[in-house]
Amino acid sequence: MRRLWRVGATLVVTGLCTAYILWKINLGQTGHVLAHAHVTWFLAAVAIMVGSTWPMAWRWQRLLAARGVHETLPRLVRTYFVGYAAGQVLPTALGGDASRIYETMRRHEGSGGAAAGTVLLERALGGAATLTLAIAGFALAVGRYSVGGYLWIELAFVVATIALGVVLFSTRMHGPLRRLRPLLRAVRLERPLREVYLALHSFRDDVPLLVWMFLLTLVVQAVRVLAIWCSGKAVGVDLSPRPYYVMGPLLFLVALIPFTVNGLAVRESFFVSFLGELGVAADPAFATGFLFFVVTIALALPGAVIVAREALRR
Repeated sequence: MRRLWRVGATLVVTGLCTAYILWKINLGQTGHVLAHAHVTWFLAAVAIMVGSTWPMAWRWQRLLAARGVHETLPRLVRTYFVGYAAGQVLPTALGGDASRIYETMRRHEGSGGAAAGTVLLERALGGAATLTLAIAGFALAVGRYSVGGYLWIELAFVVATIALGVVLFSTRMHGPLRRLRPLLRAVRLERPLREVYLALHSFRDDVPLLVWMFLLTLVVQAVRVLAIWCSGKAVGVDLSPRPYYVMGPLLFLVALIPFTVNGLAVRESFFVSFLGELGVAADPAFATGFLFFVVTIALALPGAVIVAREALRR
């Protein structure tokens, strides 16, 4: 029953977003915009996304090593690309995370807590870096861009992330969290969540490591925002990178929420709505979102090739 409800909700969200897109755009004009996209800008966006995989894999390697799990950088880069491929067919980026956790557990017996903890910590670092960019975007946008409620949504995410950080790393939260154990035990989630929580909480003693990994993540996220800007330039959206630093953090956050499979239609609706507030016509705004989707597909292709090659070998 729960599965049917989830599928139904996904179909409703997808249908509403698709209807919004079709109401806003002209399919013929959008096709014309995409057909005349500049390949150089598109390739620049792909290069940014692919190139950023190596520092992210190195970050994961450092976090795993801090918990006694040692893995080579090429292996983790491979796992990242396979995770990107999994994320194309599983719900949003979380599907790729599950793939990376499974792969690490398969290679290192007894590393389930460390694998899940480090992957979730990566997500937490990514969220914190994204929201730091959001704060910068908030400051850049006030008085310059009319993006309405989007700014307040970013501010709400900032507050929520600070609250989550307190829950995960503050020792004062141990008492309140213990009260949840009977409920979690009743739904058979107490043990796995406890292992993940302990793996995350243990990093509170590795403050220098977390600071350096956060700074690395901040740089990577800032560079990745430029991939969205390149996608816009490819279809003739003549905006500076500045508004994309308002838009990018929200897009990364939207990508984490499993509204639809791989964010289908939700992502494009977001582009049409946000860029429309900045005076960009619906057709190039949709084309920007669609082209960035193609960039993520290109990012997943190496992982798909790896999976196919290994399947053929077996």
